[in-house]
Amino acid sequence: MKEENINALDEVHKGACMGQDAIHFVLDKVEDDSLKEILEKQYEDYQAIATKVEEIYPKYNDDKPHETSAMNKAMTWSGVEMKTMTDKSNSKIAELLLTGTNMGIIEGRKILNNKKIDKEVNSIISEYVTMQEKCVEVLKKYL
Repeated sequence: MKEENINALDEVHKGACMGQDAIHFVLDKVEDDSLKEILEKQYEDYQAIATKVEEIYPKYNDDKPHETSAMNKAMTWSGVEMKTMTDKSNSKIAELLLTGTNMGIIEGRKILNNKKIDKEVNSIISEYVTMQEKCVEVLKKYL
């Protein structure tokens, strides 16, 4: 069971870091103040999830939780740059963020369907998935 908890925490931590990276990369392209405010709040929500993972991770592993690799960060940044080169509309930015958010929801749901994780880990992952599902509902309005 210990290994399942570590893997689950690593996945959620990487997902939260990727969410923060994606928001960071698009934020300077957002001209709409209401969308910018929403994204700043989502950034804080991802940060809170990452912090929760970091706080309980030592119970399961002496190491630190996995983060987004430099290669993944570079690929995310270049993808955002290319896809917003000619279209920096709210709709395009929402579309980009929704794609990543939906991937996070899928991974989180897969982990939750694995009943071999501790309640504390399950709680963090549930919070992560619920947060992302709320993000989807908010971002859909900008498509």
